[in-house]
Amino acid sequence: MSTPAVSAGAAGPAGVPPAKPRKSVLGTKPGVVVLFLLPALIMLGALVVYPIGYSVWRSLYDETGDGFVGLGNYGDVFTDDATFTALKNTAIWVAIAPALVTGLGLIFAVLTERVRWQTAFKLIIFMPMAISMLAAGIIFRLVYEADPDQGVANAVVVGVHDTFVESTAYPKASAPNWSDMEGPRAKGPYTTKSTVSAGEPALLPLVGLPPDKVPGDPGPAKAAEAAGDKITGTVWLDFQKGGGGEKGVVDGKESALPGVKVEAVKDGEVVASATTGDDGTFALPKEADGAQLRLPASNFGAAYNGLDWLGPSLVTPAVIGAYAWMWAGFAMVLIAAGLAGVDRNLLEAARVDGANEWQVFRRVTVPLLAPVLVVVFVTLMINVMKIFDLVYIIAPEPVQDDANVLALQLYLVAFGPRADYGLGSAIAIVLFILVLPVMIINIRRLRKEGPR
Repeated sequence: MSTPAVSAGAAGPAGVPPAKPRKSVLGTKPGVVVLFLLPALIMLGALVVYPIGYSVWRSLYDETGDGFVGLGNYGDVFTDDATFTALKNTAIWVAIAPALVTGLGLIFAVLTERVRWQTAFKLIIFMPMAISMLAAGIIFRLVYEADPDQGVANAVVVGVHDTFVESTAYPKASAPNWSDMEGPRAKGPYTTKSTVSAGEPALLPLVGLPPDKVPGDPGPAKAAEAAGDKITGTVWLDFQKGGGGEKGVVDGKESALPGVKVEAVKDGEVVASATTGDDGTFALPKEADGAQLRLPASNFGAAYNGLDWLGPSLVTPAVIGAYAWMWAGFAMVLIAAGLAGVDRNLLEAARVDGANEWQVFRRVTVPLLAPVLVVVFVTLMINVMKIFDLVYIIAPEPVQDDANVLALQLYLVAFGPRADYGLGSAIAIVLFILVLPVMIINIRRLRKEGPR
């Protein structure tokens, strides 16, 4: 018995409907899809594919573009001192900056839920994102000024230092030639040539300070009086504005120098010490009888002026600090958005089970925010690899080589006085290769999260 033929459009065996012609996703013909995508493909090729291809080709030639050097430019990337320093600094940026900014963003995002004025707090933290890199660089160039009177960073450091460590009283003072003291000029220590004895007040004049520049608000100096078996004396500024007075004599109109440390020295050992009062006088116990008086160098050393933020050793951390100031708000906003979607029941359940706030944060909040933290971290990694303008503006020219990064080195090599487009193209390709793995990881993560 022959099997009847199934006509077109009829149901198949066991009632299975016949296969329909396959259509495109948009329900249109492939040719129409290509036609609509063609302008975008042309733009993509012109703005992305062609520049990458041309950079690869140009990196194989010398600076003039006439001589083929193969991979020679890539060898120079790892052997040239300036370029290799830029590569190391870029690695430091990638290792520190994304983690620092992500951590700050996480802390700020959690804090916004615990303060009443969270809107104002978010506005303050996010505000630096509205400032251009150029403006931020200029701001932090001023913040990192070495002079504490101008640089905010050193003003804070000096203030904290002087709170816990006694600062130098008179860094520019020195002993005059007509005094009984001798020692290195404007450095100290100064020691009397003769010994002292009870009943004969010692006179220790100093000069080198303008009367109106004496620290604090000292009063007039007072000539010390004899006090039994104690050794007394006066330390004062033996100079009057406009002249006048007698050298080596306390005239009553000259300024006292309070806070000066005075030591009594016998056979090279300090047997007693004292500090001058508001009127410049001091008193030493009877053990100082027959000793020489010394004003130690601690009275005259240079005052503490803070840190050299833009020096060779601190310039890279200083620029990273400026970057964190700008981008912490970006991280905070993204993480706060993720935090808003966290199920609060999970947090309350952890607290009911006896977890404290730190345990809730570390074992519940952070794991739930892991996808958002990864997004922020990866985005910042790509961003710091391209950092350029902050380093160029903040780092002074003498230390720019110490703060150099790949993107800046690319600019200096290709568009600076050297104008080596071959090496510049090679640096660009190396930078592209470094960014590529991060981009691939990000794309794979997005594909995994897509079906969710």
